Amino acid sequence: MNKYLKFLLMGGMLFVIIAGITFPIVVQPKHWFEFPIIPGLEEKARIIFFHVPTAWLSVLAFLTAMVFGVKYLKHKDLDDDARSLAALQLGLVFSILATITGSVWAKFNWGTFWNWDPRETSIFILLLIYGSLFALRSAIENEDKRARLSAVYSIFAFLTVPFFIFIMPRIMTGLHPGSANDDNAGPVIDFKMDSSMRLVFFVSLAAFTLLYYWMWKLAAKSIIIKEKLSNKLIRG
Repeated sequence: MNKYLKFLLMGGMLFVIIAGITFPIVVQPKHWFEFPIIPGLEEKARIIFFHVPTAWLSVLAFLTAMVFGVKYLKHKDLDDDARSLAALQLGLVFSILATITGSVWAKFNWGTFWNWDPRETSIFILLLIYGSLFALRSAIENEDKRARLSAVYSIFAFLTVPFFIFIMPRIMTGLHPGSANDDNAGPVIDFKMDSSMRLVFFVSLAAFTLLYYWMWKLAAKSIIIKEKLSNKLIRG
Protein backbone atom coordinates (compact mmCIF):
# COMPACT_ATOMS: atom_id res chain seq x y z
CA MET A 1 0.00 0.00 0.00
CA ASN A 2 1.45 3.37 -0.99
CA LYS A 3 1.80 6.26 1.44
CA TYR A 4 -1.29 8.08 0.12
CA LEU A 5 -3.56 5.12 0.80
CA LYS A 6 -2.00 4.73 4.24
CA PHE A 7 -2.70 8.40 4.91
CA LEU A 8 -6.32 7.93 3.84
CA LEU A 9 -6.58 4.81 5.99
CA MET A 10 -5.23 6.48 9.13
CA GLY A 11 -7.26 9.64 8.56
CA GLY A 12 -10.45 7.74 7.88
CA MET A 13 -10.11 5.43 10.89
CA LEU A 14 -9.27 8.36 13.17
CA PHE A 15 -12.29 10.30 11.93
CA VAL A 16 -14.63 7.32 12.39
CA ILE A 17 -13.38 6.56 15.91
CA ILE A 18 -13.69 10.18 17.05
CA ALA A 19 -16.99 10.90 15.31
CA GLY A 20 -18.56 7.53 16.10
CA ILE A 21 -17.81 7.79 19.81
CA THR A 22 -18.06 11.51 20.59
CA PHE A 23 -20.67 13.03 18.26
CA PRO A 24 -23.84 13.55 20.37
CA ILE A 25 -27.15 11.85 19.53
CA VAL A 26 -30.04 14.30 19.89
CA VAL A 27 -33.77 14.40 19.13
CA GLN A 28 -33.49 17.10 16.48
CA PRO A 29 -29.97 17.56 15.09
CA LYS A 30 -29.14 21.18 14.31
CA HIS A 31 -25.41 20.90 13.68
CA TRP A 32 -23.35 18.77 11.30
CA PHE A 33 -21.71 16.94 14.22
CA GLU A 34 -24.99 15.73 15.75
CA PHE A 35 -26.71 12.41 15.03
CA PRO A 36 -30.48 11.76 15.10
CA ILE A 37 -32.04 9.30 17.51
CA ILE A 38 -32.87 5.97 15.87
CA PRO A 39 -35.93 4.48 17.63
CA GLY A 40 -35.06 1.36 19.56
CA LEU A 41 -31.31 1.97 19.37
CA GLU A 42 -30.62 5.44 20.80
CA GLU A 43 -26.97 5.65 22.00
CA LYS A 44 -26.44 2.01 21.04
CA ALA A 45 -26.75 3.03 17.38
CA ARG A 46 -23.04 3.94 17.46
CA ILE A 47 -22.23 0.25 17.07
CA ILE A 48 -23.17 0.41 13.37
CA PHE A 49 -19.96 2.35 12.64
CA PHE A 50 -17.88 -0.62 13.82
CA HIS A 51 -20.07 -3.74 13.78
CA VAL A 52 -21.44 -3.39 10.25
CA PRO A 53 -17.99 -2.81 8.63
CA THR A 54 -16.54 -5.92 10.30
CA ALA A 55 -19.46 -7.98 8.97
CA TRP A 56 -18.95 -6.42 5.52
CA LEU A 57 -15.24 -7.28 5.57
CA SER A 58 -15.97 -10.90 6.39
CA VAL A 59 -18.12 -11.10 3.24
CA LEU A 60 -15.45 -9.31 1.19
CA ALA A 61 -12.73 -11.62 2.52
CA PHE A 62 -14.68 -14.79 1.77
CA LEU A 63 -15.41 -13.45 -1.72
CA THR A 64 -11.68 -12.80 -2.22
CA ALA A 65 -10.92 -16.35 -1.07
CA MET A 66 -13.34 -17.74 -3.62
CA VAL A 67 -11.95 -15.59 -6.45
CA PHE A 68 -8.38 -16.72 -5.83
CA GLY A 69 -9.60 -20.27 -5.34
CA VAL A 70 -11.02 -20.12 -8.86
CA LYS A 71 -7.74 -18.61 -10.11
CA TYR A 72 -5.79 -21.46 -8.53
CA LEU A 73 -7.98 -24.08 -10.22
CA LYS A 74 -7.41 -22.31 -13.53
CA HIS A 75 -3.66 -21.63 -13.34
CA LYS A 76 -2.43 -24.05 -10.63
CA ASP A 77 -0.31 -21.27 -9.12
CA LEU A 78 0.30 -21.84 -5.40
CA ASP A 79 0.64 -18.09 -4.90
CA ASP A 80 -3.09 -17.86 -5.63
CA ASP A 81 -3.72 -20.45 -2.93
CA ALA A 82 -1.68 -18.31 -0.53
CA ARG A 83 -3.78 -15.26 -1.40
CA SER A 84 -6.94 -17.28 -0.90
CA LEU A 85 -5.67 -18.53 2.45
CA ALA A 86 -4.83 -14.99 3.59
CA ALA A 87 -8.36 -13.89 2.74
CA LEU A 88 -9.84 -16.90 4.56
CA GLN A 89 -7.85 -16.07 7.69
CA LEU A 90 -8.99 -12.46 7.65
CA GLY A 91 -12.57 -13.48 6.90
CA LEU A 92 -12.61 -15.69 9.98
CA VAL A 93 -11.05 -12.94 12.11
CA PHE A 94 -13.58 -10.33 10.99
CA SER A 95 -16.45 -12.79 11.43
CA ILE A 96 -15.33 -13.31 15.03
CA LEU A 97 -15.07 -9.53 15.52
CA ALA A 98 -18.57 -9.07 14.08
CA THR A 99 -19.84 -11.76 16.46
CA ILE A 100 -18.15 -10.18 19.47
CA THR A 101 -19.31 -6.62 18.73
CA GLY A 102 -22.80 -7.91 17.99
CA SER A 103 -22.85 -9.87 21.25
CA VAL A 104 -21.79 -6.83 23.26
CA TRP A 105 -24.55 -4.80 21.63
CA ALA A 106 -27.04 -7.62 22.32
CA LYS A 107 -26.10 -7.59 26.01
CA PHE A 108 -27.03 -3.93 26.34
CA ASN A 109 -30.08 -4.08 24.05
CA TRP A 110 -31.55 -7.52 24.76
CA GLY A 111 -30.09 -8.33 28.18
CA THR A 112 -27.93 -11.30 27.19
CA PHE A 113 -24.88 -11.81 24.99
CA TRP A 114 -26.46 -14.60 22.95
CA ASN A 115 -30.09 -15.23 22.02
CA TRP A 116 -29.84 -17.52 18.97
CA ASP A 117 -31.40 -14.74 16.93
CA PRO A 118 -31.43 -15.64 13.18
CA ARG A 119 -28.53 -13.28 12.48
CA GLU A 120 -26.50 -14.66 15.39
CA THR A 121 -27.28 -18.18 14.27
CA SER A 122 -26.31 -17.46 10.66
CA ILE A 123 -22.89 -16.05 11.52
CA PHE A 124 -22.29 -18.97 13.92
CA ILE A 125 -23.00 -21.39 11.06
CA LEU A 126 -20.57 -19.49 8.82
CA LEU A 127 -17.89 -19.72 11.51
CA LEU A 128 -18.39 -23.50 11.58
CA ILE A 129 -18.29 -23.76 7.78
CA TYR A 130 -15.08 -21.78 7.38
CA GLY A 131 -13.50 -23.11 10.55
CA SER A 132 -13.89 -26.60 9.09
CA LEU A 133 -11.90 -25.49 6.06
CA PHE A 134 -8.86 -24.77 8.24
CA ALA A 135 -9.22 -28.21 9.80
CA LEU A 136 -9.30 -29.69 6.30
CA ARG A 137 -6.18 -27.79 5.22
CA SER A 138 -4.25 -28.85 8.31
CA ALA A 139 -5.07 -32.51 7.64
CA ILE A 140 -3.54 -32.55 4.13
CA GLU A 141 0.22 -32.50 3.69
CA ASN A 142 0.47 -32.42 -0.12
CA GLU A 143 0.36 -28.72 -1.01
CA ASP A 144 -1.20 -29.18 -4.45
CA LYS A 145 -3.97 -31.43 -3.17
CA ARG A 146 -4.50 -29.08 -0.20
CA ALA A 147 -4.76 -26.07 -2.49
CA ARG A 148 -7.15 -27.84 -4.87
CA LEU A 149 -9.53 -29.06 -2.16
CA SER A 150 -9.36 -25.69 -0.39
CA ALA A 151 -10.23 -23.89 -3.63
CA VAL A 152 -13.25 -26.11 -4.28
CA TYR A 153 -14.38 -25.82 -0.66
CA SER A 154 -14.05 -22.02 -0.66
CA ILE A 155 -16.19 -21.80 -3.79
CA PHE A 156 -19.04 -23.88 -2.38
CA ALA A 157 -18.69 -22.25 1.05
CA PHE A 158 -19.12 -18.77 -0.39
CA LEU A 159 -22.35 -19.82 -2.10
CA THR A 160 -23.87 -20.02 1.39
CA VAL A 161 -22.67 -16.55 2.45
CA PRO A 162 -25.36 -14.44 0.69
CA PHE A 163 -28.09 -16.63 2.18
CA PHE A 164 -26.80 -16.59 5.75
CA ILE A 165 -25.78 -12.92 5.76
CA PHE A 166 -28.38 -11.16 3.62
CA ILE A 167 -31.40 -13.44 3.19
CA MET A 168 -31.99 -15.68 6.19
CA PRO A 169 -31.88 -12.89 8.85
CA ARG A 170 -34.41 -10.84 6.85
CA ILE A 171 -36.98 -13.54 6.11
CA MET A 172 -37.15 -14.86 9.69
CA THR A 173 -38.54 -13.15 12.76
CA GLY A 174 -35.92 -12.06 15.28
CA LEU A 175 -34.64 -9.39 17.61
CA HIS A 176 -31.99 -7.95 15.33
CA PRO A 177 -32.86 -4.76 13.37
CA GLY A 178 -33.88 -5.73 9.85
CA SER A 179 -35.63 -8.98 10.79
CA ALA A 180 -38.90 -9.91 9.09
CA ASN A 181 -40.95 -8.64 12.04
CA ASP A 182 -38.96 -5.41 12.47
CA ASP A 183 -41.23 -2.38 12.01
CA ASN A 184 -38.97 0.01 13.90
CA ALA A 185 -35.39 0.56 12.72
CA GLY A 186 -35.53 -1.42 9.48
CA PRO A 187 -32.56 -2.88 7.59
CA VAL A 188 -29.13 -1.50 8.33
CA ILE A 189 -28.84 0.81 5.32
CA ASP A 190 -32.41 2.05 5.85
CA PHE A 191 -31.72 3.35 9.34
CA LYS A 192 -33.06 6.84 9.86
CA MET A 193 -29.68 8.45 9.30
CA ASP A 194 -29.19 12.09 8.54
CA SER A 195 -26.41 13.25 6.21
CA SER A 196 -23.81 13.43 9.03
CA MET A 197 -24.49 9.90 10.26
CA ARG A 198 -24.50 8.58 6.71
CA LEU A 199 -21.17 10.28 6.06
CA VAL A 200 -19.51 8.65 9.08
CA PHE A 201 -21.06 5.29 8.18
CA PHE A 202 -19.75 5.24 4.62
CA VAL A 203 -16.36 6.66 5.62
CA SER A 204 -16.19 3.78 8.09
CA LEU A 205 -16.97 1.25 5.35
CA ALA A 206 -14.30 2.79 3.11
CA ALA A 207 -11.68 2.95 5.87
CA PHE A 208 -12.32 -0.63 6.99
CA THR A 209 -12.11 -1.79 3.37
CA LEU A 210 -8.71 -0.11 3.00
CA LEU A 211 -7.65 -1.74 6.28
CA TYR A 212 -8.67 -5.12 4.93
CA TYR A 213 -6.79 -4.58 1.66
CA TRP A 214 -3.62 -3.61 3.53
CA MET A 215 -3.85 -6.56 5.92
CA TRP A 216 -4.63 -8.98 3.09
CA LYS A 217 -1.65 -7.86 1.01
CA LEU A 218 0.69 -8.24 4.01
CA ALA A 219 -0.76 -11.61 5.01
CA ALA A 220 -0.60 -13.03 1.48
CA LYS A 221 2.98 -11.83 1.02
CA SER A 222 4.08 -13.36 4.32
CA ILE A 223 2.43 -16.71 3.48
CA ILE A 224 4.09 -16.80 0.04
CA ILE A 225 7.51 -16.02 1.51
CA LYS A 226 7.06 -18.58 4.28
CA GLU A 227 6.05 -21.33 1.84
CA LYS A 228 8.97 -20.61 -0.50
CA LEU A 229 11.43 -20.67 2.38
CA SER A 230 9.96 -23.96 3.61
CA ASN A 231 10.27 -25.48 0.14
CA LYS A 232 13.91 -24.37 -0.10
CA LEU A 233 14.71 -25.94 3.27
CA ILE A 234 13.03 -29.18 2.26
CA ARG A 235 14.85 -29.35 -1.07
CA GLY A 236 18.16 -28.18 0.38
